[in-house]
Amino acid sequence: MNKWKKSRAASFAVVGVIYVLAAVLGILIYRTLNYDWWINLLLADVAATVFTFLFSVLLGNASVYDPYWSVQPIVILWAFATQTEMTAVRALVLIAVSLWGARLTANWAYTFSDLCHQDWRYTMLKEKTGAWYPIINFVGIHMVPTLVVYGCTLPAVYVMLYNGTLNFGAILGFCLAIGAVLLQGASDVQMHRFRKHRTGNFIRVGLWKYSRHPNYLAEILMWWAIALLSASVFPDAWYLAAGAFANTLLFLLVSIPMADGRQSRKSGFAEYKKETRMLLPIKK
Repeated sequence: MNKWKKSRAASFAVVGVIYVLAAVLGILIYRTLNYDWWINLLLADVAATVFTFLFSVLLGNASVYDPYWSVQPIVILWAFATQTEMTAVRALVLIAVSLWGARLTANWAYTFSDLCHQDWRYTMLKEKTGAWYPIINFVGIHMVPTLVVYGCTLPAVYVMLYNGTLNFGAILGFCLAIGAVLLQGASDVQMHRFRKHRTGNFIRVGLWKYSRHPNYLAEILMWWAIALLSASVFPDAWYLAAGAFANTLLFLLVSIPMADGRQSRKSGFAEYKKETRMLLPIKK
């Protein structure tokens, strides 16, 4: 198995098949169930995640799950888009989320080497948790992110399900979402260039000159933008912004501390942290 796992082409093909099957499974479950739409969607999403998890265990690599974060919302929204009339506000949501997901998935593909490579965070968790790792893998690496992105996607799904009128707030939310896509894209390109021509322990150019995590800022902004768009059209459904809030907490309490913890092992981190803001790319 290790021989073909070292092949980038074969690894891409395997991951692609897994995701197609997971998507088909999720769609079939959604259409089979007769609960409220959000329960059907939740159960379908969980089932697709469990399916992906089983293959990550079979292949011994939790990074099989990595593209799920960006693929999940695209599949969900396009599945709903095929079942409803396209309106201006629905088009804005679909465009924004599709651009975000396509760009983020492309970034994953660019950095994906093969199925022998696993994200450093998962390897660290496996080393630290030992016998508890299978539970951490299922709950922490797979299920929690799925539930968070599910929550983030609900405002967009709500727009796809119910008729709403385009207004200034929706346009503003769309513009903020596109800004988040551009911000994340620029920060990722700058990071790739830095890693290719590394000149120090920390990147100190472009958006990274004043922010330690501009890519995370963009991810947070993206889902608040979608929540704003939806809430502007459907004020009574403001509570759906809970997904964006949960996403923000995930980055502030988990992703950023883990990334900073790894960086802290490098010489000069204390000074770097003192001089550089956590998120906002503004001179400190």
